[in-house]
Amino acid sequence: MALSERWWRRAVPATPQELAAALWSFAYFFALLASYYVLRPLRDQMGIAGGIKALPWLFTATFVTLLVAQPIYGALVAKLTRARFIPIVYHFFAFNLLVFWGLLTLGIAPVIVARVFFVWVSVFNLFAVAVFWSFMADLFTSEQGKRLFGFIGAGGTAGSLLGPVITIALAVRLGPQHLLLAAFVFLELAVFCAHRLERGAGAVQREQGAQGAQHLREDRQSVGGGAFAAFWSVLRSPYLLGVAAWVSLLSFGATTLYFAQANVVAAAVHGAGAQTRIFASVDLAVGLLSLATQVFATGHLLKRFGTGVAAAALPAVYVVGFAVLAAVPSLMVVLVFQVAQRWMNFAIANPARHLFFTVVEREEKYKAKNMIDVVVYRGSDALYGWVFDTVQALGLKLGAIALCALPVAVAWLILSSALGRVQERRAVRLANLVAREA
Repeated sequence: MALSERWWRRAVPATPQELAAALWSFAYFFALLASYYVLRPLRDQMGIAGGIKALPWLFTATFVTLLVAQPIYGALVAKLTRARFIPIVYHFFAFNLLVFWGLLTLGIAPVIVARVFFVWVSVFNLFAVAVFWSFMADLFTSEQGKRLFGFIGAGGTAGSLLGPVITIALAVRLGPQHLLLAAFVFLELAVFCAHRLERGAGAVQREQGAQGAQHLREDRQSVGGGAFAAFWSVLRSPYLLGVAAWVSLLSFGATTLYFAQANVVAAAVHGAGAQTRIFASVDLAVGLLSLATQVFATGHLLKRFGTGVAAAALPAVYVVGFAVLAAVPSLMVVLVFQVAQRWMNFAIANPARHLFFTVVEREEKYKAKNMIDVVVYRGSDALYGWVFDTVQALGLKLGAIALCALPVAVAWLILSSALGRVQERRAVRLANLVAREA
């Protein structure tokens, strides 16, 4: 076998029937995250521009917005087929980008618009990515996901590399507000890729045998259920409650580190352009590390060690990171910690988290997953944002806050292992059931 062919098969571990779907999924996630990562540094700079003290309020506003949006999304999913509701979600966000571009270009109420934009980007990120991964969990089985989710995730990482490159190059030269037009174009490209993926979904599902035939029939129907079905699905399932707890603890770690980063950067780095470049540089470093790992290692690590170990890799980074930050609370440590945790999240833990949902019912993949990934995550953001603000107001410095966060990260590590064992057992039962039906 030629060297180039071996490299290709290692990078894209797909069967001939899966190849087209894997490549369109890669392109879909690439365009989606390129759009978001053009916006992310601008969002972080606007969070500072709106005032550091306003951040807990912004996180709370994001959560309230999501509480309103979740049942609307649930009703949309209940009534429309997958092929219809996914483009509607993305076109809505694309239209919003044009509105923000107009407001920022005209200089209308800049502080208020900055705060609303911060909330909007936070909502957009979670909804857009949650819809994507719901689609992936619906399209691929657990076995396929272990092979392919690393490669598909690499598409998003490649997009996350292009986004900050565009921002670094153009933020100062053109003005940050004009970057919204680039984000708009990438988001519309994501809709096109989703359409092509939907058209080719039959090939990958026919390879799944009886389970794929069932999926083909379901794809032509709406998901069904009620607007609030996600809430009851999570409450009735100990497994989904465990996943919700995992996501909440993910938010705990990310929010604590985000607030630490915002405070340290605001104190040490001055000027909107310089701050935006710092955030974009972190994004670029994360993207380079994640891309190399996802292309060459993620699929093999998931198959070799399983979902639990992969999910536990992220809290393990937080255990080490909080311990070092408690001893050396500095800007460099915060930035390195931020790069390390996001690298491990995107490259290893994130595919494992989405594998949790390959073994649940179809309605749960779109509704319960979206509620956990969006409402639970941002609700936890709001809660932990206020916790950070409160302990800081009580006089705790960054090192002490990191020390208090350490045992929470240890508990998250234990939960990851337990959830992984349950997911593996469910995957085996589902595979055996499909084999009997075939």
